[in-house]
Amino acid sequence: MIEPKHVAIIMDGNGRWGLKKKKTRNYGHLRGIKTVQKIIEASLKKKLKFLTLFTFSTENWRRPKREINFLFKLLENYIDKELQKLIEQNIKIKIIGNLNKIPSNLIKKLHKVEESTKKNFKLQINVALNYGSRQEIVLTLKKLNKKMSQISEKTISQNLYTKNIPDPDILIRTGNTNRLSNFLLWQLQYSEIFFEKKLWPDFNQRDFYKILEKYNKIKRNFGGI
Repeated sequence: MIEPKHVAIIMDGNGRWGLKKKKTRNYGHLRGIKTVQKIIEASLKKKLKFLTLFTFSTENWRRPKREINFLFKLLENYIDKELQKLIEQNIKIKIIGNLNKIPSNLIKKLHKVEESTKKNFKLQINVALNYGSRQEIVLTLKKLNKKMSQISEKTISQNLYTKNIPDPDILIRTGNTNRLSNFLLWQLQYSEIFFEKKLWPDFNQRDFYKILEKYNKIKRNFGGI
């Protein structure tokens, strides 16, 4: 039995959850933060080394500006409130994605949390922010071309946002939607994928543990027999 080292999650369903509760989409995002905290705790208990959370995609800019601003403010507040706890829990934070369009005050806080946690090693949380997999691959190829580097699977992997991070063993998507939504397309080649019907705020530690148990029962051949 091989324990997973890296779990990636598409945290889908916050907005729908908020509307279902006869409140706002932003209320759903607010509740979704509580689920994030629960899954971080569960990841620590299970001694995962990497947890990647799809926080904001390159396509999410199509949402109403008010909702986008709320999401960025929510992330700012989370950093302010939880930074000391992340340090105490020996958690490292890494931001993956294109930060060009992200508000400058949020970028400062993201750099602060990365710098403050860079020596931590118990769990690395990769926050995918303004992330799109196709964009990542195009930027990587441009980078290799500029450096006049040979293009191979190895050189591409070494120049992605996720360089030095092992590919996910598991991808979880909540929200009763069965698609990848331009997330880690290169890295998911042999990941075990679990689509969950529950909306993200309803997803809990028990659900997470069940998926880890199912993973442990899967025979993984990686193209062999």
